[in-house]
Amino acid sequence: MTRAAKRNARAELLARRRSLSGPARAVAAGRVQAELVALVRRLRPRRMTAYVPVGSEPGGADLPEVLRAALPTEAELLLPVLLADLDLDWAAYTGPGALIAAGRGIREPAGARLGVAVVAEAELMVVPAVAVDRLGRRLGRGGGSYDRALARVPEATLTVVPLHDGELVEALPAEPHDRLVRAVVTPADGVRTLDAGPGAAHDVAPHTSAGRTRGE
Repeated sequence: MTRAAKRNARAELLARRRSLSGPARAVAAGRVQAELVALVRRLRPRRMTAYVPVGSEPGGADLPEVLRAALPTEAELLLPVLLADLDLDWAAYTGPGALIAAGRGIREPAGARLGVAVVAEAELMVVPAVAVDRLGRRLGRGGGSYDRALARVPEATLTVVPLHDGELVEALPAEPHDRLVRAVVTPADGVRTLDAGPGAAHDVAPHTSAGRTRGE
């Protein structure tokens, strides 16, 4: 029943994403990028992870390049490499010219693979999802790749999910293997941590767009 509920929720949310116009996606991507850049500049992680958004995913296809530009010079940005068993290896992002086409429509870095365990060394993770609820439960695409990756990450690591407005929801169906995330970023509300209990999300970084307030 839980898996069926996940499939239904995923289908509905993805259909909503696909219905967004090109201009609306572009505006949302710009706001999400600005909020993540502000967070990166504030935290100054020595190593972080992200991914290349595809299609209607929030953040825009140039998200890795935007994040790399915000990092300190000596810092490293890792992107996922999808393995045959759907686990995630990782490689350093060195620029858009070093990305190659991979399965499932994604793009991944062509450089040396660093191993599945290297993710444990990240100080900040930007994680994809279809939706997140206010307890930090994450609805992914169904392959379980990020649940395995997140299981290797220390509990104190800040894990942030870019979402479109309306994709931070009250509750999602969950299974025992599902891993929680600690924060989300949305165009209207910026970066918000997720505490124990519905409705307990709160800001962790100042908004970068003047005039935007919670609830817009």
